[in-house]
Amino acid sequence: MPQPDQAAPDLDEAVGAGLDRLDTPAGARPASLRRRFVRGFLPPLGALVLLVILWQILWAAAFWPETTLPAPLDVWAEFWSTVTDGSVFGFIWTSVHRAALGFAAGVVIGTPLGILVAKVRVVRAAIGPLLSGLQSLPSVAWVPAAVIWFGINDAAIYFVVLLGSVPSIANGLVSGIDQIPPILPRVGKVMGAGRFAAARHILLPAALPGFLAGLKQGWAFSWRSLMAAELIARSPSLGVGLGTYLNDGSSYNSMPKVIAAIFLILFVGVAIELIVFRPLERSVLRARGLTASL
Repeated sequence: MPQPDQAAPDLDEAVGAGLDRLDTPAGARPASLRRRFVRGFLPPLGALVLLVILWQILWAAAFWPETTLPAPLDVWAEFWSTVTDGSVFGFIWTSVHRAALGFAAGVVIGTPLGILVAKVRVVRAAIGPLLSGLQSLPSVAWVPAAVIWFGINDAAIYFVVLLGSVPSIANGLVSGIDQIPPILPRVGKVMGAGRFAAARHILLPAALPGFLAGLKQGWAFSWRSLMAAELIARSPSLGVGLGTYLNDGSSYNSMPKVIAAIFLILFVGVAIELIVFRPLERSVLRARGLTASL
């Protein structure tokens, strides 16, 4: 029969092993490519098909004139004409690379700003409400000021994109840091981690779910800000993006072109969500054992 002094270490080891097992994410086999396609792409595709069917029914009922609600085939013909002449790829590239560069700059600026606001009380009291106000300010309000300050060029567009993305990214990181258990920074301090090391190895990894939500919102605001800037700031030197293509449809009173542009803008937004942010979210949540279904 084991002695009391021997049974206690065995019990401690068993309890420790059980706690480690609880902390370990449940092992779930990664979904196959086919399953990921079915889960990720078929539901939006099915929703789009239902939308087109409803659209066709409303058009056939002739509740509105053709100039207000064109037939789906007319919109498809407009879209296909941009595909056959190759212009659609130029529209998408012009807008996506601008949004990506502006978003990347927003991450570089918003990340240290978020850490500063979250960890320094004076900074939070001074600019925390300002960040929230900037996040709620419509991006289109910055376009006239940007055009006056920088002229009709890429600098004005990137300025509008930055002001749309930075507040969301910073606020998302602040929210993530605020939800970190207080014991984690204390442990890092006891182990001798400096401010930079604590931010890199403790704060950012622990705040990653909230930070990722801020990044998703920051991208959405970047995309919306870019469309607002391209709609208003027009110049031959800027090229033709999706916002400019949408504005052309409005200027020429071409409803098929307007709807085709709207669908292209929506398509890019959904594609970025499905290809970039949803896999990142799945990997972060799965690494923390928060979900087994994603």
